[in-house]
Amino acid sequence: MKNILLATFLFIGIAVQAQSKKKFNNPTIVEASCGECQFGLKGESCDLAVRIDGKSYFVDGTKIDEHGDAHAKDGFCNAIRKASVTGEIKGNRFIATSFTLIDDKK
Repeated sequence: MKNILLATFLFIGIAVQAQSKKKFNNPTIVEASCGECQFGLKGESCDLAVRIDGKSYFVDGTKIDEHGDAHAKDGFCNAIRKASVTGEIKGNRFIATSFTLIDDKK
């Protein structure tokens, strides 16, 4: 019985660990916007976030104002944009090693 419980807890621990870390070594296209204004994340101010596979994460490694005026008509607080990113999901945050906003203006 103890072995079954140990195996169960070990399996759950591995599953949780696998879900909390996901690497993006190759450039990946994601949705990017203000986490509070557009993605409904709880925070204290306008902060950059990405949405990957339907889940939103605040971004570390770059700031919302490094990509233009967040409150402009097409800024992150008013629009959801596309970005090419590399990095890693750690816990509930996306740690960006690169973040390039895709110009969707035609």
